[in-house]
Amino acid sequence: RGMKVARTREEIPELFDSATREAVAAFGRGECFVERYLDKPRHVEAQVIADQHGNVIVAGTRDCSLQRRFQKLVEEAPAPFLTDAQRKEIHSSAKAICLEAGYYGAGTVEYLVGQDGLVSFLEVNTRLQVEHPVTEETSGIDLVLQQFRIANGEELTITEDPEPRGHSFEFRINGEDAGRGFLPAPGPVTTFTAPSGPGVRVDSGVESGSVIGGQFDSMLAKLIVTGATREEALARSRRALAEFTVDGLATVIPFHAAVVSDPAFIGDGDSFSVHTRWIETEWDNQVPPFTAGQPIDDDEALPRQSVIVEVGGRRVEVSLPGELTLGGGSGGNAGAVRRKPKARTRGGAGAGAASGDSVTAPMQGTVVKVAVDEGQEVAAGDLVAVLEAMKMENPVTAHKAGTITGLSVTAGDAITQGTVLAEIK
Repeated sequence: RGMKVARTREEIPELFDSATREAVAAFGRGECFVERYLDKPRHVEAQVIADQHGNVIVAGTRDCSLQRRFQKLVEEAPAPFLTDAQRKEIHSSAKAICLEAGYYGAGTVEYLVGQDGLVSFLEVNTRLQVEHPVTEETSGIDLVLQQFRIANGEELTITEDPEPRGHSFEFRINGEDAGRGFLPAPGPVTTFTAPSGPGVRVDSGVESGSVIGGQFDSMLAKLIVTGATREEALARSRRALAEFTVDGLATVIPFHAAVVSDPAFIGDGDSFSVHTRWIETEWDNQVPPFTAGQPIDDDEALPRQSVIVEVGGRRVEVSLPGELTLGGGSGGNAGAVRRKPKARTRGGAGAGAASGDSVTAPMQGTVVKVAVDEGQEVAAGDLVAVLEAMKMENPVTAHKAGTITGLSVTAGDAITQGTVLAEIK
């Protein structure tokens, strides 16, 4: 959040203004600094614990490369596919940075790992991060407890960096529509059913009946899945994500379900090709846009039914061809409970912020900038307005060339999805 990448000189003014607005809104200060941008790096970090007596350990590493808009979506520990030399450099430099700064407490030393293998220091986050549970799962260290003990002036009882045990993933369950470029999607949570089972943990801030407003961050819950190996953790993740049900608003669960089976994320045993801009530049997004359950025509429906079966004492929902379900043919299972088919939803890559002459809001939010005037000539792709929701800014651009007419919003207006912002004649 707040990070903007200018690839041409012409982009600098608008991106600087956007970064400044976000900084002022979040922190009350708008200073920005400029640095070299590394293209397609991995984001790797070290979880440190330091006491007030000069003792520092690295509890483990994490990979947080799977991001959209430079905000993390999936984290895993330990960071996979690092060489021994890279891991040693990260551990030793993280400790040296904390010792030199006199830092104590739990913190995260963050790095970018370039395609050439170069490890570059990024920053230190002087707090526990959202993704700290994956380190707890793979190190056996209660990081929150350690923070309290350090604040109380106690010395660390852990003197060596722990060897990782197993592998753990964390999936941020955000209220965003992956089928529409991860647009924020505030709204009501009509159903919230979390998965369970071996190695599965869910930390949630919502429940069925909660209403998620646009003034808050988009994260609804965290799904943490752990296994003895990365492969086992991935297999458990696929099952857990298939069980996770959130209805009423768009979430990134369909994205997570797709990515845990993507060869780029799974890797080839020695490396994987995910980087911080992989979603924007390489991921083949087949997730349909969320349409709030609008049913499609009956003749387009797939001939499948959902049934509930009991396996090993657990009730499991299984999707079967219609002819195999109860009453659907000779192959039906008399022990299965037939479920009403779930409504399929329409979606398409063409869903956008414009229709005919109208430029409409692609989401609920607040107008933070109007970039055009009544009667102004615009070209396709020109910025019309900037909307903010769930602490994220989203530009709305002209879908065609023409003249702005009927400009109906000003900065500060609260709007709903589909609101006509202006027309282009």
